[in-house]
Order: sequence, then C-alpha cells, then structure tokens
Amino acid sequence: MGRSRSRSSSRSKHSKSSKHSKKRSRSRSRDKERAKKRSKSRESKRNRRTREASRSRSRVPASPPERIDIFGRTLSKRNALDEKQRKEDEEKKVEMERQRKIRQQEIEEKLIEEETARRVEELVGKRVEEELEKRKDEIEHEVLRRVEEAKRIMERQLLEELERQRQAELSAQKAREEEEKSKREELEKILEENNRKIADAQAKLAEEQLRIVEEQRKIHEERMKLEQDRQRQQKEEQKMILGKGKSRPKLSFSLKATE
Repeated sequence: MGRSRSRSSSRSKHSKSSKHSKKRSRSRSRDKERAKKRSKSRESKRNRRTREASRSRSRVPASPPERIDIFGRTLSKRNALDEKQRKEDEEKKVEMERQRKIRQQEIEEKLIEEETARRVEELVGKRVEEELEKRKDEIEHEVLRRVEEAKRIMERQLLEELERQRQAELSAQKAREEEEKSKREELEKILEENNRKIADAQAKLAEEQLRIVEEQRKIHEERMKLEQDRQRQQKEEQKMILGKGKSRPKLSFSLKATE
C-alpha cells in the first residue's frame, strides 16, 4: 500500500513537473521567437542606418575621426556643450546688462523728476516771494482790512452774546420773581385761611366762654336764691320756736327743686 501511494504521488508530481516544464519550454520558445524578432528589427534598423550613413558619406566628404577627452566625451560634443554654456553666459550677461541699464534709467529718471520738482518748487517759491514783494502794501492793507472786519465781527458777536446773556438773566429773574410771587400768594392764602380758622376758633371759644359764664351766673343766682330761702326759713323757724308770733304756724318742711 505504501509503495502504491508513493508511486502515485511520484507520478502526480512527475506529471505536474512535466506540465510546468512544458509551459516553461513554451514560454522559452516564445521568448526566443520574440528575441529573434527584436534582433531582426534591430538588424534591419542598423542596416537602414548604415545605408543612410553610406549615402550621406557618398554625398559629403569624409570627416576626420572624432577625438575623445579624458571623461570619455567626444570633443565635438564637449565643444557643443561649451558653446551652449558660453551662449547662455553671454545671454545672462546681456540680460543683466539690460536690467542694469533699465535700473540706471529708472534712477536717472527719478533723479531728473526730483530735480525738476525741486527746481519747480524753487521757481514757484521765488515767484511767490516776488509777487508778495510787489503786492506787499496791498497785502498789508488787505490784512489790516480783514483784521478790522474780524474785530467788528467779534465785537458784534460779543455784544450779541452779552445781550443774550442779559435777556436770559432777565428771563430767569422774572421767572424767579413769578415763582416767589406765586409762593407769596400761596403763603398769604394759607395765612388768611389760618387766620380765618383762628378767628372762627376764637369766636367759638368766646361763645363757649360766654355760655359758661352765663351758666355760672345762673348757678350763682340760683345758689343765692336758695341761700336766701334757707335764711328766711331759718328766721321763721326761730320765730316759731321763740314764740314771738301770736299763733304758732304750722311747720312745713318742703324742698324746692333746683334747676
């Protein structure tokens, strides 16, 4: 059993390896065919170039062989690179010179502009001084006139301001007087009312005093009358007790009601 399994496994492995080998052989054959095609195309291109070169050589006289420098570059290529670098350097120098000229021109234009502005300012100042010197008297007269006019305006404004202040003070004083008058009138009204109330109270008090005095007088009169009656009665009783009278009157004991 073990041998059969090993044989079957070896067979399967062999079959798989044979399949892979077949695939590899096929891919290799394909690669070889592609390489042949590429080599053929390269060969054809090379032949075409050689034919074109031979044609160009037949037309142009033969040139001397190219020389090589220490870096392995042909001298013709090196000269071409040097020529290109030289041209670039010259173009840079030309551009720098052009930029320098532009800056120089701008600086010169600025200096010219500043100098022109300075000269114009000096000329204008000089003209102004000359004009002022010519019109000195006229200007002084005009200045004096304007000063006098400004003084008159200031005086008028000051007088107007003083008048406004005076009117404001008068208005305030009048308002204060009106307020004081109204307060005084109010106080007078209050005093009159108080005096009236005091007079009414005094009149009522006087009436009350009169009524009390009258009542006291009546009480006093009644008391005096009672006193007189009591004295008279005492005398009569004494007379009766002493027998001074002819007939002994009957004694009457009666009390008079007081009001």
